[in-house]
Amino acid sequence: MQAEGRDPIETARRLSAPDLPKRFYSEVSLAETAGGWAIRLDGRGARTPARNELACPDRRFAEAVAAEWAAQSERIDPGSMPATRLANTALDGVAREIEAVRDGIAAFAESDLLCYRADAPEGLVAEQRAHWDPLVAATEARLGRRVMLAEGIMHVPQLPELLAAVRAEIGAVEDPFRLAALHVVASLTGSAFIALALGHGAVAPDAAWAAAHVDEDWNIRHWGEDAEATARRDRRRAEFDAAALVLAGGR
Repeated sequence: MQAEGRDPIETARRLSAPDLPKRFYSEVSLAETAGGWAIRLDGRGARTPARNELACPDRRFAEAVAAEWAAQSERIDPGSMPATRLANTALDGVAREIEAVRDGIAAFAESDLLCYRADAPEGLVAEQRAHWDPLVAATEARLGRRVMLAEGIMHVPQLPELLAAVRAEIGAVEDPFRLAALHVVASLTGSAFIALALGHGAVAPDAAWAAAHVDEDWNIRHWGEDAEATARRDRRRAEFDAAALVLAGGR
């Protein structure tokens, strides 16, 4: 017989849940420092996992990070803090591995989402053209190089001069926060061209997100939406929005 007041399912769920740290501060504030806008918890400087000062060069992004810390309840849940995670990545990782991050962003251009088109159905083909052709045209105009397109999934190599131009553009980015943001966008969208267009302000965040999800949105309209997939997409959108905020701050 089950003991009164004891739910075995709830007990198992509680035991398997991550042991999140307790909130240890009352007030969150910002302070201007040599490293930018630093997050203060009860007047003391917040730190990244690698013990770097948690400070952001752009005030608007620092405010977003501070808002995440302020929104935590009894426990601190890193899963609800995409801006903080991006800042930690920039300060602890990207700043030490800038060339590797640049290479990672540039690699997406070799098999960019925008280059691989459906040949059917007609409606999907039209939607891809409507969302993707302007981004491809903007990339070609900015870099002065042709982007190779293909139907289907067979790999089509891009011209070496295009890839060199992409790498040169990424190589000009020195700020670890912007590089981290470009990498996040490229990873979430599968497209270096979308990431760079967003970085240049050539596309709005909502339009960039829509372009990255043309195929997914088409399937949702025709086959329905899955709640679990929707939750995953919402989490990705939060990561994307944090990155877009960083890229907007550098212009």
